[in-house]
Amino acid sequence: MSEPTLRPTIFVLFGATGDLAKRMVLPALYQLDVAGLLPDRWRLIGSGRDGFTADRFLAHVHRSIAMFGPPLRQTQWDRFAGRLRFASGDFTAGGHGALVAEIADARAELGSDSQLVHYLAVPPAAFGPLTISIGDHDLARGVRIVYEKPFGTSQSTFAQLDEIVHKVFDESQVYRIDHFLSKEATQDLHVVRFANGVFADMWGRHRVASVQIDCPETLGVADRAPFYDSTGAVLDMLATHLLQVAAEVAMEPPASLGPNDMITARESVIASFRPFDPADVVLGQYDTYQDLDGVRPGSRTETFVAATLWVDTPRWKGVPFHLRTGKRMHRTAQSVNLVLAPVDGPFAASPREANVLRFDLGGAGDIELTMSTKTPGIGLELDTFTTSLTPPDTDGTRDPLPPYVRLLHDVLAGDRSLVTRPDGLADAWEVVQPILDLRRRPLPYAPGSWGPHAADRLVAPSRWLTRD
Repeated sequence: MSEPTLRPTIFVLFGATGDLAKRMVLPALYQLDVAGLLPDRWRLIGSGRDGFTADRFLAHVHRSIAMFGPPLRQTQWDRFAGRLRFASGDFTAGGHGALVAEIADARAELGSDSQLVHYLAVPPAAFGPLTISIGDHDLARGVRIVYEKPFGTSQSTFAQLDEIVHKVFDESQVYRIDHFLSKEATQDLHVVRFANGVFADMWGRHRVASVQIDCPETLGVADRAPFYDSTGAVLDMLATHLLQVAAEVAMEPPASLGPNDMITARESVIASFRPFDPADVVLGQYDTYQDLDGVRPGSRTETFVAATLWVDTPRWKGVPFHLRTGKRMHRTAQSVNLVLAPVDGPFAASPREANVLRFDLGGAGDIELTMSTKTPGIGLELDTFTTSLTPPDTDGTRDPLPPYVRLLHDVLAGDRSLVTRPDGLADAWEVVQPILDLRRRPLPYAPGSWGPHAADRLVAPSRWLTRD
C-alpha cells in the first residue's frame, strides 16, 4: 500500500509540559519528522500551564527528545523547532485566548485546507472540561481528537464522558488510543495466528490450557506520583492495556483486515469477558510507595494487580487468562504466553509448562516456542528446549517504530484500525468494575520482588512464566 498524502496539519497538544508528552508524544513527533512521515506543512502548538514561555517550551521539547527520542542532529532539530509554538494558560478556565490566537495564526499560515488535531495528554479528569471548551470555542468542526487511556475511571464516569464527547464530536472524529495495540508484537499476535495454519489450528481451548499476559516493571512511579496515586495499576494497566491484549488473543477471525472489521472483532469478544471475581484478584503496593512526594498519607492505591479473566466464548470456555502487572518488581517484561495442554499418549505426564508459545511484546516481536525433547543418553527422559521463531535481522529492517509513532501517523492519516469504540469500552468497564468496588487494603510487597505471594495461587498448580 502506498503512503497516504497527508494534509497540512495543526497539532494541538494539551498537557504539552507533562510527563506523558515528555516521554512519549514529543519524541514520537520528532521521529515522525525525521522519518519524513509528517505533512510538508505542519505546526505543533503546545498548550500548558502558566509560567512557561515559548523559549522555555523549546528547551523542554529539546530535553524530552534528548532523553527519550532518536539521536538529535542540529539541522533536523532546527527544522523541527521552527514548527513549534506554545500557548500558556488553563484552556478550561478563561486562559483560552493565547491558544485560540495561535490556532488562528497557524491556519492563516498553513492555508484553509489544513486539518486540526487535538491531542489530550492530560489526566482523565480533564477530558470532559477540555472537550466542552473545545466545542465552546468552535474548534471541533471537522477536526480529529485523540484521547489517552483510561477513557473514564469507572462505569459511571465513562458513561458521562462518552455523553460529553458525542455532544461535541461525531464518533468518526474520535481516536481513543491504547499504545499496546500498536506494538509490533501485538500486531504479530493476529498475523501469526491468521496467516499460519499450524497456529490457527491450536488457538483455543482444545489445545491451550491457560494464557498468561504478564507486564511486570522494575520502574516505580517517579515524578508521576500525584497522577498515579489517583489512578493505580488497575486503571493504568489492567482496564486498558491488558484487557486490549486479551481481546487480541481471544477474538474471532475478522471478516477482513479493514479497520472496521478489525475493531469489531476486537470489541465483540470483550462483550464475552466475564466480570472479574474478587476472589480471583490480588492487589499489592510496594513497601516504599507511601514515602513518595505526592502520595496521600495512608494511600490504598495499588501498584500491583494480578487477576484471572474468563472468556465465555465457545473457543475459550474454561481457559483461564492470567493477567499481571506491577511497579518495582524483579524484572521488566511484556509477554503473552499460551501454555499448551499436554498431549494424550505416553507422554501425557510431562511438565505443565513443557509446551509454551511466547510472544514478547517489548521489542520487535520475538516469538519463542518451548517444547519437550529427549534428554541425550541411553534412557528415555524428557527435557525442554526453547527455540526462537523470529527471523534473523539480516538487513536491519526489523527495528520497530515506537508505538506512539505508529499511533500518531494513524491519526494524521485517518486510520482508525487501532482505536477503541464506546461499545467495547462499556463492556471493559463492566468487566473491571468489581475490582474498582473492592475496598480491601493492597498487600505489601518488597521492591525488587515478584509481588505478593498470594498472586501465585491464581496460577497454581502452574507458575508465572516470567522469572529470573
